[in-house]
Amino acid sequence: MKRLAALPLALLLACSNAGPEEKSMDEKLKKLTPLQLEVTKNCGTEPPFKNEYWDEHRPGIYVDIIDGEPLFVSADKFDSGSGWPSFTRPVKEAKLEEKKDSTLGMERVEVRSKSSDSHLGHVFPDGPGPDGLRYCINSAALRFVPLEDMEREGYGKYIPQVRK
Repeated sequence: MKRLAALPLALLLACSNAGPEEKSMDEKLKKLTPLQLEVTKNCGTEPPFKNEYWDEHRPGIYVDIIDGEPLFVSADKFDSGSGWPSFTRPVKEAKLEEKKDSTLGMERVEVRSKSSDSHLGHVFPDGPGPDGLRYCINSAALRFVPLEDMEREGYGKYIPQVRK
């Protein structure tokens, strides 16, 4: 992790598609921890069972750590035994991108946030939901907003999805 602190911010942005909003994105990225930067911008992975949300059980919404875009709700979260937060599906309007990932000698499908171009995790076809999917997501790519704070933080329209 110490090597990350020594890297210029421009190098950490190398895998993002920076455009006219580069300055505001720089400001948002400066607020992230080294682990959050490693996961979201360098496609890193945090340790299983040693991350913030793998064992979170309160009702609420999970949003993009960088720009606050709604991604997943607690009603779709389940314990997959993997040690990472797992969801059966994203929120209805989630802006996710899926990309083929052949790293680590296996075929996987990477999940990215379209709005911040951040690596979130992977999706696998072994979930319990109606579509049989398991979105295995890094806590470091998320911010959890508890149900009681959702209205105040501007996520009120997602409360019915949390309460379903």
